[in-house]
Amino acid sequence: MLRLSELKLPLDHSDADLEAAITQRLRLAPGELRSHQLVKRSVDARRRGAIALVYCLDLDLEAGARRRLLRRFAGDPHLRQAPDSRYRPVARADGSSQALRPVVVGAGPCGYFAALLLAQMGWRPLLLERGKVVKERTADTFGFWQGRRPFDPGSNAQFGEGGAGTFSDGKLYSQVSEDPAYIRKVLEELVAAGADPEILTLHHPHIGTFKLATVVRGLRARIETLGGEVRFGQHVVELLLGDGCDRQLTGVRLADGTAIATRHLVLAPGHSARDTFLMLHDLGVAMEPKPFAIGVRIEHPQALVDQARWGEAAGHPRLGPAEYKLVHHCNGETAGRSVYSFCMCPGGLVVGATSEEGCVVTNGMSQHSRRERNANSGLVVPVSQEDLAPYGQPGGEALAGIAFQRHWEQQAFHSGGGDYRAPAQWLGDFLARRTSQEAPPGSVEGSYRPGLRFGSLDGCLPDYVLEAIREALPVFARRLPGYGMEGAVLTGVETRTSSPLRLKRHPTRLESLNTPGLFPAGEGGGHAGGILSAAVDGIKVAEAVALSLCAPPLPGTPPHSTERP
Repeated sequence: MLRLSELKLPLDHSDADLEAAITQRLRLAPGELRSHQLVKRSVDARRRGAIALVYCLDLDLEAGARRRLLRRFAGDPHLRQAPDSRYRPVARADGSSQALRPVVVGAGPCGYFAALLLAQMGWRPLLLERGKVVKERTADTFGFWQGRRPFDPGSNAQFGEGGAGTFSDGKLYSQVSEDPAYIRKVLEELVAAGADPEILTLHHPHIGTFKLATVVRGLRARIETLGGEVRFGQHVVELLLGDGCDRQLTGVRLADGTAIATRHLVLAPGHSARDTFLMLHDLGVAMEPKPFAIGVRIEHPQALVDQARWGEAAGHPRLGPAEYKLVHHCNGETAGRSVYSFCMCPGGLVVGATSEEGCVVTNGMSQHSRRERNANSGLVVPVSQEDLAPYGQPGGEALAGIAFQRHWEQQAFHSGGGDYRAPAQWLGDFLARRTSQEAPPGSVEGSYRPGLRFGSLDGCLPDYVLEAIREALPVFARRLPGYGMEGAVLTGVETRTSSPLRLKRHPTRLESLNTPGLFPAGEGGGHAGGILSAAVDGIKVAEAVALSLCAPPLPGTPPHSTERP
């Protein structure tokens, strides 16, 4: 197969138009193109009056045509041999091993993919999750948002089956370049577990919250069918280490006192497992502070964003709800800082994402259809180590980010009225430094649940964050017409953009630098950001565990596999 990329067609084209465009682009004779297969489809909206769809296709060609095109297009990046993106396992259990079964902590995308790969390789993993199965977790979380259930620190938008990504837009793209074999493996497994097959070909695929609930149940079923085991309500509170200076992991202890023996632990607790981070710090597990960002959620009418991005094509069935991505590098009082949109959710909701009592945290969520009236996005500002210094304790610098996050989440809780409502402010009032009272004409109806308390965001975030956002908003309004509408809603606070620390690990063995047998992974370990990269990291760590458990890797181990220790 040959792969043809950057083939552009207008929005209203037919299948025949697509085939004709391939033939014309490559100057093919009749019959030379046997078939074509869609690899990826994206949107080119740089010219609102001439929006195009951009195709990447794998072509099955008559042998003579294929040889001729390879010579003629030699060196052209838009026509090349289609890469082999099939995933191949690096090792398999042979059934004779007496090794203790590997344990995975955390049922988010990283933990589930680590467990799935270990199960597929024959290692019968045990997965432990502190929260509840997704059905019960969903009832707890939506019940809290709707005011029908009290907040549950063990079952919420952060903790439970599926991890933090379950109540999100379900985005399946990453800013980090990954091996195509890993990405394809993740997407194919998600489809097998119930996701829409369109995620295999969309440039910016997403699943949506309710579909994610189905998918995580499907992943659990696949793990269990392959001999793995998933247990809920199993809170790991201690790592058991061997005597002496080698610190070899020997097992874990649960909150109920149960000890489980293992010498291979994949730790994927998610970015909000603050008690776990404290336990690891007390045990001396190697860790370091990691950059993250904080800010607010901003909401606009989705129709406004559609019009700003698509122009007259807004509402076209091939486009769907529009997204945006904005970045500003500050020049004024906050020079050296930046502001950027984060986790933009077209046709979505702003939701409560706290995992601790007495705190307010926001996040964005969309269903698969993205049909809610508002678009929302984080507007966040990176936090430096200098910013965190006042929050650290001697010897505990790696935990400073947690103290920093918690402080501002508590401030938002009090500003919101102390009942889990979030503090909010109209954009016009925010820029004019006025306390919000009456809604401006045509203002956005904020979607945050459990509810909003309008006033001022001053005191809910550091001054440098607020000032950076105030500088950025007029700039964004010039780039995206309508973005600066006075009645857009700013909701505080967004603090969980990523883990505030990193559990240090060997670059190829992926094992803790000073705790053998511990494999930190995913967002919680500080090694991923988002569903896709967390799932890929789960696969990589599963490979590392398998290679440490068994005989030499299978013949023909591909280059993307983890190096054997």
